[in-house]
Amino acid sequence: MTKLEVVLICVSTISVLLNIGVFAYARACVGQLLSVSEEFGDLKNLINNFSSHISEVYKLEMFYGDQTLQNLVSHAKSLDEQLESFEYIYSLTEEETTDDPSPAD
Repeated sequence: MTKLEVVLICVSTISVLLNIGVFAYARACVGQLLSVSEEFGDLKNLINNFSSHISEVYKLEMFYGDQTLQNLVSHAKSLDEQLESFEYIYSLTEEETTDDPSPAD
């Protein structure tokens, strides 16, 4: 074997090992991103449910007009609106639904 062949084999081996390492790292990052996306989606649902619940409690005759509950309702709505800015993250794992289902063949 010539010196050039040895160098080329070493460079090729290093390149293959680096490519395998980058692939494994990218796969792990995508897995973590999907996990975070699911968690953001769950958090969004929890905030929506909380906001709805607080609004329903505020509308009860017993609590209607209570300033503390009114502030809590506005805070929950504000938090919900703030989470809308992260929609691009939690929409990664949401299934796309269509209004017109295609007929089965």
